[in-house]
Amino acid sequence: MLRMLPTLLLLLVWLPVQAEPPLTIERIFASPDLSGPSLRQAQLSPAGDRVTFLRARDDDRDLLDLWEYHIGDDQTRRLIAADQVLADEGELSLQEQARRERARIAGLRGIVEYRWSGDGRFLLFPLGGNIYLTDLVSEPPEVRQVTDGEDFDTDPGISPDGTRIAFIRDHDLWVAALDNDNGQARALTRDGDGLITNGVAEFIAQEEMGRDTGYWWSPDGTRIAFLRVDNSPVQLTRRFEIRADEIEIIEQRYPFTGTPNVSYRLGVVEVESGEIDWIDLGEEPDIYIPRVAWLPDGKRLSFQRQSRDQKRLELVIADLASETTRVVLTETADTWINLHDDLRFIDGMDAFLWSSERDGYRHLYLYRSDGELIRRLTTGNWAVDAVKGIDLELGLVYFTAAEASPREKHLYRQSLVTESPDAVTRLTRRSGWHQVRMDSSARVYVNTFSSTVQPPQLSLHSADGERLAWLVENRIDADHPYHPFRTAHQPTEFGEIIGPNGIPLHYRLIRPAGFEEGRRYPVFFHVYGGPTHRLVTNSWSRRVLIDQYIAGKGYVVFSLDNRGIVRQGKAFQDEAYLKLGRIEVIDQMIGLDFLRGLDFVDPDRIGVFGWSYGGYLALMLMMQHPGAFAAGVAVAPVTDWRLYDTHYTERYLGKPQDQPEAYDFGNVITHADQLSDSLLLIHGMADDNVLFTHSTLLMQKLQDEIIDFELMTYPGEKHAISGASARVHVYRAITGFLHRHLKEPSP
Repeated sequence: MLRMLPTLLLLLVWLPVQAEPPLTIERIFASPDLSGPSLRQAQLSPAGDRVTFLRARDDDRDLLDLWEYHIGDDQTRRLIAADQVLADEGELSLQEQARRERARIAGLRGIVEYRWSGDGRFLLFPLGGNIYLTDLVSEPPEVRQVTDGEDFDTDPGISPDGTRIAFIRDHDLWVAALDNDNGQARALTRDGDGLITNGVAEFIAQEEMGRDTGYWWSPDGTRIAFLRVDNSPVQLTRRFEIRADEIEIIEQRYPFTGTPNVSYRLGVVEVESGEIDWIDLGEEPDIYIPRVAWLPDGKRLSFQRQSRDQKRLELVIADLASETTRVVLTETADTWINLHDDLRFIDGMDAFLWSSERDGYRHLYLYRSDGELIRRLTTGNWAVDAVKGIDLELGLVYFTAAEASPREKHLYRQSLVTESPDAVTRLTRRSGWHQVRMDSSARVYVNTFSSTVQPPQLSLHSADGERLAWLVENRIDADHPYHPFRTAHQPTEFGEIIGPNGIPLHYRLIRPAGFEEGRRYPVFFHVYGGPTHRLVTNSWSRRVLIDQYIAGKGYVVFSLDNRGIVRQGKAFQDEAYLKLGRIEVIDQMIGLDFLRGLDFVDPDRIGVFGWSYGGYLALMLMMQHPGAFAAGVAVAPVTDWRLYDTHYTERYLGKPQDQPEAYDFGNVITHADQLSDSLLLIHGMADDNVLFTHSTLLMQKLQDEIIDFELMTYPGEKHAISGASARVHVYRAITGFLHRHLKEPSP
């Protein structure tokens, strides 16, 4: 046996070693999802007995089913399989396609949203243009169709008393009884015709104001408040959706900045009689109505009234019996006011919770219903993100905030009777990003947690933070889809660069796989820069997988959050006012100088990439600083802010009639003749958010200036370029282009 040992060793040397598979773009977008179970819309039932969520199929990452975790049984199961209810969803209506695009769920199928009834018995969901109801009392849960018609029914909502549903059909508000088995329903409004819509969230509400509905049930379920929106003042324009084999001309009311907006009427309809009372919205017609909410007594209705310039926001309470309105709170700013969803009317106290950025950071305040301030609840050089729940019995409010860092999100607690607003209790401890939803009594919550090394996990917690159960642990064990790539996963480094006036600018950096000291590497410089979104967060998203792929190809991956972005205080964000395309460029160039100073970065091989606002910023960097980058990719970029919508653009730039210099400087076309770096321009040819016109204008300008560039367009694709094959193709185009221009120089 001892004589055989050398032979065995020799054989072992020549046996092939099982190599780890390389991470590819194709695998990133294939099924099963490398991030593990795809979890969406986790909610606690009103009864507090179960948690529901949407989960994608292992073999089809875009097909969602409805799942539940039953707390008493400690069991997780699939409640409803979408294709067992409806085998083929069919073609979505144009309105539904647009709504899903604005909700960033355009590539998903199956059950993409659902609603609970107030008593926790029913679940409601739209599918294939009709509305379905699940009765959880039956076992197994019974699913039945509530509406049945040729029209496309959307936005279903169950009345608080659990007896009726409301929904939108053909631009009108409809209602049906939950015990209705024959699909009969009746219209509460009848003048909806496209120009007039009732109960529908208008384009601006969905895209820019964070409001996805246009109607609200009263607490007792006898009345519905709704917005009647008149779109006729909005400019009629033609949008071309260019597909592979046809061009569809769509006439659309699009509110270009500086042009007229919709006009509103706010009504309250009696469900039984259909009688409508209209509420006085004030003398100024050119306003926004971003939020509407009932007071607990059901006798009063609140609405928020925002001025056209967004420098004034009023909370108005209407007394329905006396037909009077009163402004109970007013917020003003020299720049703009950010909207929020933190208004909470507190039953039994005749008081409400409110958040404000008046002292420079978003914090919580408690008011009487007449607008008198009771007390401040939080303070400090950090920002509250959102209120998550109120425990009336114990007098506690729960909220998420950036108190630990703008790069992380955590859950906190504060007393409603606190005398120390600077002392809050942090409940989540793991470093990363905690997305929280609480039950109605704020006694338990579900937490969707992720970090740059942990894909999303779903867990159930008591209000003090103790974990009660894993719903989806999503641990990267041997059976996890990402396990084969785990050992090659490169860590993300976070840090700060001192910017103008000593302001810290947060960055993230990933070193390339196989990093060697003394070697210089190319850089994938990923930018966004827009006021509403941060890139530098300790969280998991598909971006993490793309970054890991690029790092695996030998690149340094880098991002910086410039001034103008949320979660670092209002003063930090206000730097962007009237300076879009200017302030971001200054800060990103500071990031570029930082990179050039690193001994492992090749300063001649830095490529910049951005999508949407990031595409705009990538273009502005390349054009205002020609020669600074070896190459750049801009996907779906804004090029001329005059072609973007009122609410977003005027918030930061005012009206073009009033601020022509800000619009001219912020226009990519103004600087396009300076482009000298290699550019790949990408755009979906049916984009209804950043219109394809933005890119065609740039194409024309570069051609007029005889400046070379590369172009990739996607017929039929919208802003997200979400088609299954298109997703793979676009990232192969992006990474392939940058690799060609950033590869090792010849000796």
